[in-house]
Amino acid sequence: MSKIPIIYFFKILLSIMILCLFNLKQSLSETTINTSAKYAVLMDYDTGRILLNKNSNVSMAPASMSKLMTIYMAFEAIKQDRISLDTLLVVSENAWRKKDKKNGKELAPSGSSMFLEPLTKVTVEDLLRGIIVQSGNDACIVIAEALNGSEDAFADSMNERAKELGLQNSYFTNSTGWPDKEHLMSSLDLALLSNKLYQDFPDYMHYFAEKKFSYNGIAQSNRNPVLYDDIGADGLKTGYTKASGHGVVASAIQNGRRLILVLNGIEGTKLRSIEAERVLSWGFREYKNIVLFEKNEIVDSANIWLGNRPTVPLVVKEKVILTLSKANNNNDLKAIIKYVAPLIPPLNQDAPVAKLLIKNNKGELVSEHKLFPEYNINKAGPIGRLFGSLSYLIWGNPLK
Repeated sequence: MSKIPIIYFFKILLSIMILCLFNLKQSLSETTINTSAKYAVLMDYDTGRILLNKNSNVSMAPASMSKLMTIYMAFEAIKQDRISLDTLLVVSENAWRKKDKKNGKELAPSGSSMFLEPLTKVTVEDLLRGIIVQSGNDACIVIAEALNGSEDAFADSMNERAKELGLQNSYFTNSTGWPDKEHLMSSLDLALLSNKLYQDFPDYMHYFAEKKFSYNGIAQSNRNPVLYDDIGADGLKTGYTKASGHGVVASAIQNGRRLILVLNGIEGTKLRSIEAERVLSWGFREYKNIVLFEKNEIVDSANIWLGNRPTVPLVVKEKVILTLSKANNNNDLKAIIKYVAPLIPPLNQDAPVAKLLIKNNKGELVSEHKLFPEYNINKAGPIGRLFGSLSYLIWGNPLK
């Protein structure tokens, strides 16, 4: 009798069970939008869906938009208790009077500045506001030297952390975005980094919505144009060099839905402002998010072989959301559950046992989500295993 279940297990391990749960009548015929930006990406924050893609994987000169990585490193250092918002940092001569690495020529004042005075002390919070609102290169260098001893060492840490975050087309040579042919990011990497900032450091993201900051008796306004438009904007950063053109990383939220936009290579600040508002408004107008399953909601149930229960509900640990076009309602999306059937105990409720696949009518994968047992499943006792084997002998495959 013991040989029968073993043979049966080999059979089921060679097969994959696919259950079509339902069809969702929804949009696949979608509108598009053009932009004069050389590089562009529009991303839904909750789902990660890309709504606009123009050269988004191409490495480009990011200018001051790369300061978002410096800010991420600073926020992470606060989270790790290496520094706090109240920590006082010393402004070095180097931070105040930056020198060109190649020829040692002094560049002071080195681009945008929060007008720090050398050998003074400034709080981390003021430095962060100086970077975010005023785009201060001097503030970036003070942060970099405090965290890693030198700006070069800080850039090395930026590169290491960027790889861990999945930024595949980014390389940093400095903390400021100062022009360097090797200092590069893609617009997609900037969007992904922005998403991570909101996910990992929600308590600090209010700084990006500040429109003005004063330091050392000098008031400066935030250069992010979307903050002054009535579209729910609350971040993030602009950038400009001769090599990059005008760029912006923008975030806006309407009715609880956040979009992240990156534009770069635009000619002029006025056009940058117009393009940012136009593309964000299009994204909110043409797309919507729908919730398929709430967090910990039961999606389906799975059969159990020789367990202490015959079946187990399968649940999603996180809310399942789709970003869909409003333009058309004539096509199908299919929700599919995929797993090796039946499931063999023991099963841990924290270990995934199946996948929920959302595909369009072309068979293309729209999104994928892990499914978990709602509760732990143990092996059946001796009597349960006996009756399970007898049931197989009498009735055959329990899935039929």
